[in-house]
Amino acid sequence: MLHPTIALRSVCDITPELLKSMGIRGLMLDIDNTLTTHDNPTPAAGVQQWIADMKKNGIRMRLVSNNHPPRVEPFSRVLGIRCVCDANKPLRSGFAQAAAEMRLSKHEVCAVGDQLYTDILGANLFGCRSIYVAPMAKESWKKQTFIRIKRILELPFLPKSYYKEK
Repeated sequence: MLHPTIALRSVCDITPELLKSMGIRGLMLDIDNTLTTHDNPTPAAGVQQWIADMKKNGIRMRLVSNNHPPRVEPFSRVLGIRCVCDANKPLRSGFAQAAAEMRLSKHEVCAVGDQLYTDILGANLFGCRSIYVAPMAKESWKKQTFIRIKRILELPFLPKSYYKEK
């Protein structure tokens, strides 16, 4: 249940060609440590161009975050992507809401995130495919102790290799 469909180093490594080969028409994107570092209001370098490329290629997207509206909604506006806040990952409800809003079936969407116990497990419970991306930065013990503990528990299950397109 903790195994992603594929693993990549960065969200920017996801290409429209890869998604097309998987039959994916929509992405459900995590925010923190996937599109930017924790609590950062600015997307990481390359993310806005990547989002523009996805949109140009007809890929629908939703931000799906366990974070609250004051964190998620401003970031959503910056990227021009609608969001599902308080998604309760790994429960299925946030993923189901995002897929329904995009008018896509669970077979046409893929969850993208950096945490096995929320993003990947949630995608598997929902029944859609998933892309694990390596976290952008280590969380601080002071601010994100719970996430740091989850990172330790994830170690035995982390992907041993990363996908490379030919």
